[in-house]
Amino acid sequence: MVTKRQILLCFFWLVVFANLASAQSTRPNIIWIVVEDASPHIGSYGQKLIKTPHLDRLAEQGVQFDRAFVTCPVCSPCRSAMVTGMYQTTLGSHNHRSQGSKGKARGTEAFFDSYRLPIPSIPRLFKNAGYYSCNSATGLANSKFGKTDYNFVWDKSDYDGADWAGRKPGQPFFAQIQLRGGKNRSVKKHSTDPAAVVLPPYYPDHPVLRNDWASYLNSWVQTDIETGAILQRLEDEKIADSTVVFFWTDHGVSHVRGKQFLYEEGIRVPLIVRNPDAKDTNSVRTDLVSHIDIAASSLALAGIEIPKHVQGVDVFANDYRPREMIISARDRCDETVEIQRSVRTAKYKYIRNFLPHLPHLQPNQYKDGKTIVKTMRSLHLQGKLTELQSRVFNPTRPREELYDLENDPHETINLAGDSKHAETVDGLRTALYEWMVESRDVGLIPEPILEELGAKFGSKYRVLQREENRTLIRDLLRVIDATESQVLVDGLKSEQDSIRYWAATSLGVRGDAASVDDLAPMLRDSSSGVRVAASLAMFRLGKAGAAKALANEIANDNLLTGLYAIRALEMTGDNALPHSTAILAACNSPYEFTRRIARRLSDTLDLH
Repeated sequence: MVTKRQILLCFFWLVVFANLASAQSTRPNIIWIVVEDASPHIGSYGQKLIKTPHLDRLAEQGVQFDRAFVTCPVCSPCRSAMVTGMYQTTLGSHNHRSQGSKGKARGTEAFFDSYRLPIPSIPRLFKNAGYYSCNSATGLANSKFGKTDYNFVWDKSDYDGADWAGRKPGQPFFAQIQLRGGKNRSVKKHSTDPAAVVLPPYYPDHPVLRNDWASYLNSWVQTDIETGAILQRLEDEKIADSTVVFFWTDHGVSHVRGKQFLYEEGIRVPLIVRNPDAKDTNSVRTDLVSHIDIAASSLALAGIEIPKHVQGVDVFANDYRPREMIISARDRCDETVEIQRSVRTAKYKYIRNFLPHLPHLQPNQYKDGKTIVKTMRSLHLQGKLTELQSRVFNPTRPREELYDLENDPHETINLAGDSKHAETVDGLRTALYEWMVESRDVGLIPEPILEELGAKFGSKYRVLQREENRTLIRDLLRVIDATESQVLVDGLKSEQDSIRYWAATSLGVRGDAASVDDLAPMLRDSSSGVRVAASLAMFRLGKAGAAKALANEIANDNLLTGLYAIRALEMTGDNALPHSTAILAACNSPYEFTRRIARRLSDTLDLH
């Protein structure tokens, strides 16, 4: 006999399950359409040479963000930030393709465990909340799995598949759609007229650059068509009214001053959000937003609690407070070691170049292989570029750059050395340094050293969480900004490998010959990274024999030490010639990026 209590209990669970089913059916689907290598050159952003009707309509139906930026202007660090909602510099995934267990990013096997993502990804958070999580190459039925290019070892089970068609009836879905962009998707039939192209003033008016830009605009037309097909699929499946669509690009156009650099062409991206439930359709927002805000906003729209580790913010929250500034970072890209940070406010762009003794366009196989770079380099050597157009080829660059974006949107006049703007520079520098400390930016830790610290503490993300490293970033900044040689000499005695590295590097760059005796013992330092820095510093101070020490480090078990060593050896010019055996051996290094430098250096020295 069924009791009254059993009937009530049965009724209770029916109500619970009904509510759960109702909640599941009312939660919106979330789609991210992410396009490669493209800046905001579409109709709704003012581009007149091409027509992008589908994207323009998307903007009319949603919200267009006119000041949206990425945290890094190159693929894998930017995508790592995207899929975690965290700064790549906090996560330790800031050096492009550096933390993989296979492919170009394959590092030393002993470090593989430290490459694993130490926090749950955004797709995993959606999946844990009952969403069907997928990653598509096209957004259409029967699509292949989409691009990831994450700069860490991640769990493939974060995704259920390549397409939302595999979800259960009524199950909401989270979908990333990775569209190829830039000139990768250029279709000549779209026929943008190169003669009508207006290039930014930092590029020469040359047929090669005009054709290149026209090809890039053609790719936007193709992207618009592909986006239109995705939006039509939503209509055909009658889920457009229950799906939030985010559209943006992973960074700016792959041009000389675009991709890989912190100028507007590299970090400013289009961002359009269509939310059927929103009231602010056909609107334009001018607040400063970051692409990591998309993660936080998406979770919030789905009713999923935003974890504390997520550094993005919900830009649609009732208590949303607009950012006063956007921080972006550029670090090593492939074989090119680099450290840059920028602060972007509504009016100004401040860039801190932490390696000002090197040119903007350091040797880089990816960049140097581009016809536009080859053309501009040739024109530069012929003296046919303006001063502005030649700056990227200068052997050195300013330590700091400041641009008034309201009056100089193309970032052509560096105001950092103008006393009238000293207060602005000081304020933005201070803001940047405080952010680097508070966000636990690990970018100043030289990569060979960071690699070892990451293994020691479980991941690069955890390095600055350790008590012994609590003041490390402030201490590094103090050494890097030191104006007195004694501060650097004292830094050589630090217990921190990173401080010894920067102290040695700075003494060499400054040309402080009096410090040779202080540097000499560093050639036997316990840290291989410090040994490389000290050897290059000794060379810069006139000790040509130090090149041998660099050659000896190329085959180091720490592959990043080998990379730094052969790049340093390359900087010694013809002094590298006696070390041809080590250079040729490096052409077969297990590390892709060491091989690139070795091949380049072999060609330069004519070793073949």
